[in-house]
Amino acid sequence: MATNKKTNNTAHDFKYYTKKFWKFFFYGMAGLMLFFLFASWGLFGSMPSFEDLENPDSNLATEIISADGVVIGKYFQTNRSQLKYSDLPKNLVDALVATEDERFYEHSGIDGRGTLRAIVSLGTNGGASTLTQQLAKQLFHGEGSKFLPFRIVQKAKEWIIAIRLERQYTKNEILAMYCNVYDFGNSAVGVSSAAQTYFSKTPKELTIDESAILVGMFKNSSLYNPIRNPEGVKNRRNVVLGQMEKSNMITEAQKEKLKKLPLNLRFKLESHREGMATYFREYLRDYMKKWAETNKKPDGSDYDIYKDGLKIYTTIDSRMQLHAEKAVTEHMANLQEQFFIEAKTNKNAPFVGISEKETNRILKLAMKASNRWTVMESMEKSEDEIIESFNKKVKMTVFTWKGEKDTLMTPLDSIRYYKHFLQSGLMAMEPQTGNIKAWVGGINYKYFQYDHVAQGARQVGSTFKPFVYATAIEQLNMSPCDSIIDAPFTIPVGRHHVTETWTPRNSNNTYLGMVTLKKALANSINTVSAKLIDKTGPEAVIKLTHKLGVKTEIPAQPSIALGAVDITVEEMVAAYSTFANQGVYNKPQFLTRIEDKSGVVIYEPIPESHDVLNKDIAFAVVKLLEGVTEGGSGSRLRTEYGGSGDNRWTGYPYVFKNPIAGKTGTTQNQSDGWFMGMVPNLVTGVWVGCEDRSARFKSLTYGQGATAALPVWGYFMKLCYEDPNLKVSKEPFERPANLSIKVDCYQPRPKVEKDTTAVIQDTDEFEF
Repeated sequence: MATNKKTNNTAHDFKYYTKKFWKFFFYGMAGLMLFFLFASWGLFGSMPSFEDLENPDSNLATEIISADGVVIGKYFQTNRSQLKYSDLPKNLVDALVATEDERFYEHSGIDGRGTLRAIVSLGTNGGASTLTQQLAKQLFHGEGSKFLPFRIVQKAKEWIIAIRLERQYTKNEILAMYCNVYDFGNSAVGVSSAAQTYFSKTPKELTIDESAILVGMFKNSSLYNPIRNPEGVKNRRNVVLGQMEKSNMITEAQKEKLKKLPLNLRFKLESHREGMATYFREYLRDYMKKWAETNKKPDGSDYDIYKDGLKIYTTIDSRMQLHAEKAVTEHMANLQEQFFIEAKTNKNAPFVGISEKETNRILKLAMKASNRWTVMESMEKSEDEIIESFNKKVKMTVFTWKGEKDTLMTPLDSIRYYKHFLQSGLMAMEPQTGNIKAWVGGINYKYFQYDHVAQGARQVGSTFKPFVYATAIEQLNMSPCDSIIDAPFTIPVGRHHVTETWTPRNSNNTYLGMVTLKKALANSINTVSAKLIDKTGPEAVIKLTHKLGVKTEIPAQPSIALGAVDITVEEMVAAYSTFANQGVYNKPQFLTRIEDKSGVVIYEPIPESHDVLNKDIAFAVVKLLEGVTEGGSGSRLRTEYGGSGDNRWTGYPYVFKNPIAGKTGTTQNQSDGWFMGMVPNLVTGVWVGCEDRSARFKSLTYGQGATAALPVWGYFMKLCYEDPNLKVSKEPFERPANLSIKVDCYQPRPKVEKDTTAVIQDTDEFEF
């Protein structure tokens, strides 16, 4: 009986506990389902809507894209660029899946096996977050809380979002999104920015070991930062390579070989003030701000160039831009060296020919324009206190052509130091379209923000003379082969009913007698330009100049024939392009289109052009300008001179054989040096000078346009011709059919000895 009673009790207990278990199980499951249901409804905090999943707030950088498809800069608050899956290299995708989620293509957002393993091992064998869960965390609720109840809620939300992401997107789209949102440190968000920041590459260019470095950073970019912790990053990279070998994505031999490689970083922090085409990017930024004021989104809200992920497609060619920047850097560094040598013998350096009073006025204006003055003035400091602060030495970092230099200097001395630096502006344009191909506004944007392409209108000297000659050919039916007497000449100038006179003189007071117009322009003869403007009248020259796109208000004075006019490099290039484009003016164009982050075109500019001259007159001017490089101040483009000794950098080993039309320009006292150069499909203008016109070379030897500016053009074109992909023309300018103007004149070319050390002087100097 006792045994039966015991058996009955055991059966009763088993039945009781079984009911309890299933009751607990069903209640637990129901509670769990309700918990996830409430979480999905947002009762534990907001959840992303369907629209949020379609358009996650990713704060995208706006990209500036060159004509040849290179991202040359960005505008951003967060440096993040959007990539498609097709933009990712296979080795990076392989490394990511092998390391972070090896069953990524098998699960639906949650890895059941991984979750069970994590529960059983209490997380000691790694977590169970899939790539989709990690994306959910990155996009919608951050890193999470360490407080267990909150952590459980966040984990539930993470699972729900992950499942929704898997339903809404393909695996490839999820991978691309994950690569776009991760913060790699050093202002690099997303693989695109990280590849550029750490390796100066596009994602497609990443090698296997470089991809492994970036994938290793996904674990913890603060800990595995290549700049701060290179050894840790190398070890982590090798772990990733091991995972790739384990997943049969690389062989063991590849793994061992790759593990021995150094990191091979090419770190470059992306900055608004550094990189390629900095002056152009700043010009474009100002343009885009104004554009955003008049162009709205479809919903009526404003575009934000720092967050909306726009793609700005420009006309700039990245290869040509690099050539232009290299040409400016190479020549200006050498020219600056000579300027400093000359300044050593000048007690008032860098200023020449001005009084101490004028020097002090210039320096005080510079002080008042400085940040130091503005800040101290806002602190209600007196003017005497502010000026006193400019005479106390402080630690500072200054620009040199050999790199930044830490020094101890007074702020006033630093102002005078920076006044020594020669600046340059270069713009290259395709005359047939108006497309700007290269833009260099100065020597270093970080230290010198003033743009000498669009902002800095400077006196153009003899580069203005072709406008006078073009007017004479049009108005007086003259030709390049017509002759005129080069002799002293006086023009009466009426002012306020008082008759005055103006007698221009040639450089070195040299007069050649009877010359053709072609020879006169080649030798930049001042008296001939004066005689021509006397015949046409200044008003006709001014009218033509304005039709050529020059906006400067020009006084109706005969002296403008010698270039006493301030014009920007941009306007000069557009004006000369009209001659190369058979008399048709094209307004300089720097944009082709703007797209939103989805790739929808939201703006396309309308090109502007108008007829200025007929084809025959335009071609006649081109032939005049060819004479400058055949026998005038531009002839050094065709001679071989390597330079030696103190003149080693003045060499011009270009030896161009193709047709080149051009004009040098040198303003009074060598304050400005110019060269305008043209081939059939590229017109380039170069200006060189100091910020202040009284800071200059003492003589024409280095201050003339043929020495200061022409070598930049020559080196730039040499680099362009060495790059066959650019297709810069070496052909003759197109000759109009049935040309009615005589342009082929016999003109003996001067004999130039090979390797001569004599400096060919520019003859553009003028006086009033």
